[in-house]
This record gives sequence, structure tokens and C-alpha cells, in this order.
Amino acid sequence: MELGSIMAENRSNYLVALGSNLEDEGTTPLEILQTCLAEFHAEGLDLSAVSRFFATPCFPAGAGPDYVNAAVMLEGNFPAAETLRRLHKIETKFHRTRTQRWGMRTLDLDLLAVDREIIPNIQLFRYWRDLPPAEQRVSAPDQLILPHPRLQDRAFVLVPLADIAGDWVHPDLGRSVRQMLLSCPANDVEQVRPL
Repeated sequence: MELGSIMAENRSNYLVALGSNLEDEGTTPLEILQTCLAEFHAEGLDLSAVSRFFATPCFPAGAGPDYVNAAVMLEGNFPAAETLRRLHKIETKFHRTRTQRWGMRTLDLDLLAVDREIIPNIQLFRYWRDLPPAEQRVSAPDQLILPHPRLQDRAFVLVPLADIAGDWVHPDLGRSVRQMLLSCPANDVEQVRPL
């Protein structure tokens, strides 16, 4: 078997949430998200699906201007940690700074899932998934946890994700994106408005 065939067989699908609520040198959050789509290929990630763009209330409430959110599906041959490093490299090109948890940002690229992997293990994933809301504000893992521990709780992630991967099934919860979205409070879902 040729190397190209082996690499093609080992390709992973990455689900990524996009968000922006700050301008970058006069570029609006919507323009930032639209522009960043061209950056994935330069990092060795093939863009296979893009959701619509949505206006969403800032999370947590009062932490800054409202957001523009979207989701993409990417394909590549990288392990999760390397994919995250490449996403952070793209964020840096748009002057993303990390000064405060859940703070305002020019570009946020959250790696939500890699296929149906649980990383690093089910015990750590469940610890972070079940962390009480008050602790979520002040505690962050020091390693990559996948699927994203808050994925199932956030309409602003699930609504765009349903555009491109509605049938993706959470490897621990056993529910699809569409099913998780049905469990979100209706008010949260209604506030995610297509642009």
C-alpha cells in the first residue's frame, strides 16, 4: 500500500467552533470569521464544511460585546494536540490574546471533537464535564479534554454545529448534536440568530 493511501485512511475529522466579539484593526467579527476560513489550508487542515454565521449573546452575560459564531468541519492527519496548536497559531494571526477566562476575543477557535475520541481518558473527561458552574468560571484543565466538556450545554455551539454535523454522536453521552440541541433551554436556542 502506498504512503498516500495510508495517510488518507488515517485522516481525522475535527469539529471546531468559531467565535469573535472584538474587531481586529477595523475588521469586524463577521469579517474575521470569514477571513480565517482561508487559514486552515495553510496549516494542513482541509475545510470540508462550514455552518452559517450566527449572532449570539455574549457568554457569560455582561462579559463584553455579543458574538458572531460558526462551526467548521476540518480534515487532517494530525493528533488532537497538534491540531489545537495549529488552531492557536491561526488565532495569533488575528491578534488573539488570552488574559481572562471567557474573556473577549478577536478570534476563538475551539476544538470540540476529533472523530469520536475521548481524550485523555473517560475519567478526566467526566470530571471536567461534571464540574459545577461556579468552578467552571475559575478552573481550566491544564491539558486538552475532548470532546469539549461544555459542548452539550451551549446553544451557541450546538446551533452552528447542527448545520454541519447534526448526526455526530457524542462518544460518552450517546446523543447526536441534534438531540443535545433539543435539550438546551429554548430561550438559549432562540437567541442564536442567523446573520
